[in-house]
Amino acid sequence: MSQTDFVDITWQGRPVRIEHQWLCAAHTDAPLMVFLHEGLGSVAMWKDFPQQLCEALHMRGLVYSRPGYGQSTPRAADEHWDPDFMHRQAHEVLPALLAALGVTEAPWLFGHSDGGSIALLYAARHATAGLMVMAPHILVEEVSITSITQARETYENTDLRQRLSRYHADVDSAFWGWNRIWLDPRFRSWSIEEDIRAITCPVLAIQGIDDEYGTLAQIRGIAARVPHTQLLELPHCGHSPHRDQPEILLQGCVTFFNAQPHVPLSQPRQP
Repeated sequence: MSQTDFVDITWQGRPVRIEHQWLCAAHTDAPLMVFLHEGLGSVAMWKDFPQQLCEALHMRGLVYSRPGYGQSTPRAADEHWDPDFMHRQAHEVLPALLAALGVTEAPWLFGHSDGGSIALLYAARHATAGLMVMAPHILVEEVSITSITQARETYENTDLRQRLSRYHADVDSAFWGWNRIWLDPRFRSWSIEEDIRAITCPVLAIQGIDDEYGTLAQIRGIAARVPHTQLLELPHCGHSPHRDQPEILLQGCVTFFNAQPHVPLSQPRQP
């Protein structure tokens, strides 16, 4: 496993430390995949999936924890996110991180849940080689609010806080930053349906049919607005396909990646 490192960026007028990890760095001529975690995720919570995907595609990888998550600078106790928090991650934090790390190429992005939405927003404005988005959100559905409300009750009344604390230096920063904005009445009208129409790079949109945080209207809505999108709808699968259906997911990503005309078909390896 590669070493976790830190880099400082300036965001919101102050220095912010970003936890990150390079994968398969020896493949210096290979394309780069940047991984964007879910709303309660971090570098550690991905476990070994990014490594598996990079090896399957013969790519380099960059995994990082957004501010407020993992070992990155926590959210201040009095800091409340606004409904544009994913836009700010896509348009401010990710470009600053790539610049601080000296990344000048157009990367591939693999995003999960909120990270998938951030990936879509980034690709709508910045040069991007391709997207793989898993359980992304492009609008707020009632099923999302119901499940996130249940998550709050679980966090307050079970050992969820203790279990999540293994993955975050400040677990309350991670949980409440995510939970409070999603349940904020101002967030009900949040949508990136129009933003994503600007995406021109290849897109694979993935979702479990049994996703407890969103319906298939999410990825089908992407395809309606970005017509070249390919869909991967996974049966017997919830919000985390890399945990529920890892083999089918990996194969679907490899098939999609191999089909891109600019990718030498002899380069990626089958998982």
